[in-house]
Amino acid sequence: MSTDIEDTATGARTHDWGPEPASAEEWIARAARVGGILAADAVERDRAGRTPYAEVALLKDSGLVTLLGPVEHGGAGQAWETAYKVIREVAAGDGSIGQLLGYHYLWAWAARLVATPEQITAVEELYTANRLFFGGAVNPRDEDLVITDEGDTLVFNGRKAFSTGSRVSDLTVLEGVLEGTDEHVFAIVPSDQEGIVYADDWDNIGQRLTESGGVTVDGVRVAWSQAAGYVDKEFRPLTYNTLNVPAIQLVFANFYLGIARGALERALSYTRERTRAWPYGGDDKDTAVQEWYVLETYGDLQAKLWAAEALVDRAGREISEVLHAEREALTPRRRGEIAVLVAAAKQRIADTGLEIATKVFEVTGARATAASVGLDLYWRNLRTHTLHDPVAYKRREVGTYAVLGEVPEPTWYT
Repeated sequence: MSTDIEDTATGARTHDWGPEPASAEEWIARAARVGGILAADAVERDRAGRTPYAEVALLKDSGLVTLLGPVEHGGAGQAWETAYKVIREVAAGDGSIGQLLGYHYLWAWAARLVATPEQITAVEELYTANRLFFGGAVNPRDEDLVITDEGDTLVFNGRKAFSTGSRVSDLTVLEGVLEGTDEHVFAIVPSDQEGIVYADDWDNIGQRLTESGGVTVDGVRVAWSQAAGYVDKEFRPLTYNTLNVPAIQLVFANFYLGIARGALERALSYTRERTRAWPYGGDDKDTAVQEWYVLETYGDLQAKLWAAEALVDRAGREISEVLHAEREALTPRRRGEIAVLVAAAKQRIADTGLEIATKVFEVTGARATAASVGLDLYWRNLRTHTLHDPVAYKRREVGTYAVLGEVPEPTWYT
C-alpha cells in the first residue's frame, strides 16, 4: 500500500477509482476506501514523519478534496453533513490526514463564510477545477498578522506558530488586522511564494503528519479586491460569518471520532487474532474472546462510541442545514444553539476517544504495546489535538445553556 501512495504522488493512477460517486453514501464509501489505504501503513508513515505529499495526492486523486465544490466546476456538490462523515472515514485510517482534509474543507468554505458573491465564484472555480488543497495561517492565540494598506494593495507581515497543512497546501488562508484599526481581513493566496516561509518545526507527539508548524509571512501582497467580503474597503458583517468556529470545532469532533473508531477496530482485530486467554483467574477460557472482562470492556467502549457518534451526527445535520441556507437568514440565537450542540458533541467524543485509546490496552495484553502494533498512535493523536482548546470551557458552555438558557457569544474558539 505504501508503494501505491508514493506512485500516486508522482501522478501515476495506481488506484482504479471507477465511476465518480453519485450519492452521499457512495462518497462516504470512497472515503472509507481511502481510509483503508492509509491504515495499511499508518504506523510506518507516522514513524518516518515525512511531509505527506503522497497522502494529499491520494485525497486529490480520489476526488475527496472537491467534495463541497460546485458541480459546474467538477466538484461533487455535496453537503457538509456528508463532508463530516468523509472526514471521520479518512481519520479512521490516519488521524493526521483526516485532520488535513477537515481543515481543507473549512478553508475551502471560507469564501462562502465571509466573501462577496463574486469572490465566492472565483475561489470555488479556482480550487475545484484544479483540485487545489488549502492550508491556513489563522492561529488566534498569536498576535495577528499586520496588514498595511498601500492604496489598491494590502501587505501582510508577521508570524504564526501553527499553520496546519502548510507545506502540502496549494492555497493558504491568511488573516490579519489592518494597521491602526481593529478591522480583520481574510485573504486566500498561493502557498508557494517567497513571502511565505515555513519553519518546519512541527515536532509533537501526535498528529505528526499534519504539517502544523510555524509560518512567517513577509511582505505578501494582496489586491484589495481579494480581501474577503470587502467592498470599497468596507466589510458588512453577518451572523453567518461567525459559523467558521462551530464548523471547524465539529471538524475536530469528527476526526476524533474517526481516530477513536480506528483504535477500537485495530484493538478488536488484535484481540481476535493474537490476545491470549488468562489461565490464572479461576474461570479459565480457551480464547481471549471468551473472557468475560474482554467482552464487558469492548461492550462498554462500543456503546459509548455509538452514543458519541449519534450526537456528532446530530450536530452535523443541524449545522449543515444553516451552512447551506441563505446567509442572511441565520439569527444569533440559532447560531448559538448550534455552537452549544457542537460543544456537547466535541466534549463527549474527546472523553470517549481518550478512554477508548487508553482502555484498549487492557483487553489486548502486554504484547500489544509493541511499537510494531501501533496502538499508541491513536492515543498520541487524540491527546495532542484534544488540547487545541480546553474541553472544560465546552462543558461550561453546555452547562450555561442547560441551566440559564444562554447561548455563547461568538469568539475565536466558540
